[in-house]
Amino acid sequence: MQVRVGTAGRVVASAALGAMVLTGCSDTAEPDAKVSPTASAGASQDAAGAGRGGSIGAAGSACELPVTFDIAAHWEAEAIDAAGAEAAADELKDDGAEGQDGLDKDLAAEIAASLLRQGPVVAACEVDAKPAGNIGFLRVFTGEPGADDARTVLEAFVTAEESDEVSIGKQDYRTFRSGDLTGVEVSYLRTSEILEETKQQHALAVTTADGPVVLHLGGLDDEEHKAMLPAFELAKRTLRIS
Repeated sequence: MQVRVGTAGRVVASAALGAMVLTGCSDTAEPDAKVSPTASAGASQDAAGAGRGGSIGAAGSACELPVTFDIAAHWEAEAIDAAGAEAAADELKDDGAEGQDGLDKDLAAEIAASLLRQGPVVAACEVDAKPAGNIGFLRVFTGEPGADDARTVLEAFVTAEESDEVSIGKQDYRTFRSGDLTGVEVSYLRTSEILEETKQQHALAVTTADGPVVLHLGGLDDEEHKAMLPAFELAKRTLRIS
């Protein structure tokens, strides 16, 4: 399950993640993003409307991944140290019952873990749209090598969002091809019972020799999501094996 946080949620998330290297986990957070020269190189206009801002995934880029892809102009990428963040979450449980602002540390650790893992994959990188004027992230998740195909991985990723407070609807799966890669993408609706809102989401998955890779695009609301879709399409069309 992914956590989308409002004002109250950010307080909990800050307690859970204050000691972590993971930043910008909500669609309204303010990460201190670090971009490689590759990712911030001069942009050229993409055919679908997203200006190209460089690529990530290769060795030496902001995020080293099993795949490479182009990110939109002015979007900023930062790697996520999932192992370090999970270790920090475990420390929260060991330190006592109460955390920052009197929040329960077990709850904080649970939230932190949910921000890192979704189904069979773990957060590895996030690309922040805020410097380009939008509120949202393109997040990259990676997993261990296995026998599951891209459709199975993606279905497990989406299903993992469901809970007593979150429901998933209108799932539309499609196959796509990018270079030598064949993958599966999905558009779906995510409804938060607590916030009483439904938002559009997009995700895609491919499998590589180094394990599956999932790209997910959320956004503050449907208007922001729609504005960021060209960046998602740019990433999909330029996706290649590292």
